[in-house]
Amino acid sequence: MAEAPSLLILSFSPLRSDARVLRQIRLFQQEGYAVSTLGYGPAPEGVSEHLQLPESAISWHKDRRLLILRRYRAAYRTAPVVRAATDLLTGRAGRYDVVLADDIDTVPLALDLAPRGGVHADLHEYHPRQNEELRRWRWFVAPYYRWLVRSYGTRADSVTTVGRGIAEEYRREFGLEAGVVMNAPHHRSDLRPTPVASPLRLVHAGNGVATRLEVMLEAMDLITSGATLDLYLIDQGDGYVPGLRERYRDHPAIRIHDPVPTDQVVPTLNGYDVGVYSLPPISFNFRWALPNKFFDFVQARLALLVGPSPEMAALVTEHHLGTVAEDFTAEAFAAAVDALTADGVTAAKQAADAAAGVLCAEEQVAGWAEPVAALAERAQR
Repeated sequence: MAEAPSLLILSFSPLRSDARVLRQIRLFQQEGYAVSTLGYGPAPEGVSEHLQLPESAISWHKDRRLLILRRYRAAYRTAPVVRAATDLLTGRAGRYDVVLADDIDTVPLALDLAPRGGVHADLHEYHPRQNEELRRWRWFVAPYYRWLVRSYGTRADSVTTVGRGIAEEYRREFGLEAGVVMNAPHHRSDLRPTPVASPLRLVHAGNGVATRLEVMLEAMDLITSGATLDLYLIDQGDGYVPGLRERYRDHPAIRIHDPVPTDQVVPTLNGYDVGVYSLPPISFNFRWALPNKFFDFVQARLALLVGPSPEMAALVTEHHLGTVAEDFTAEAFAAAVDALTADGVTAAKQAADAAAGVLCAEEQVAGWAEPVAALAERAQR
């Protein structure tokens, strides 16, 4: 009996709560790989080996002086998380058939390991423009990430990313040919559309960040239809979510809830009518966003109402999932809410039911399975 191919998945994230990385782990376990992991937090279920990063090694900490001096190689190698990961990986060069590197920050380490079959890089963002709305970031950090992609990302044997717009930008700027694996959760075959309420019940679930919420919140003071908005928010520890609780404590149409466990998000959303998200394009990655919550709405069999973000709008239109607001203003969002009808929302929920079997992890993960299998096969030659 042939030995299972060995795969190491590297990620500077808490693995048990990183939905995209968990999908990779589960996929390759099902595909018969011996999966090892490196990341923050306890070992994910069923892995062969787990190398746990210390919480004290903050993933984004870098030496500012080295960044200013553009000594990027030194800035990378002296970053606390890279030093910690390097220590954990000592003596493992050549041990793995394939290394899957999540995000550009882990790619140099993956290449250091010289896996027998090669390195697959999964880039969750367009890293050179990740926080471009911040001037200091544009000046000092963006050039560092361009260097990382140019120096190491281009050496990966295969690459994937989260959407077509980001893939095209990697190709245009760096010549990277990246496949697309959208952030879709597993298909929930146990759920069906629920009856439409009157007034309509809107819902949003995600991080409690002002740039992602304020348009929708302001719009709720402009609507005339009586629709309500429930938000399930993850507190970022900056005081914003507690402030929202106080601000909307007595609001007749807005309710702020605690977040629910990851595996309960879609069932919780299923009781609502319309999943909403208007994300002003303050950065490249915001403009081309195609987030987990979009697909959570689909699996929850909700109608969707989104701003005119190209990736989200295209899928809403293609699958008849609901409505795209005219622009990213509160006025446009309110107008779109007021234009919703019970019949239209019912039809969109039925369309989401049909699309749930397509916009799901089971369909998307081939984008990882195929290139990694090709590398594993190369390792056996």
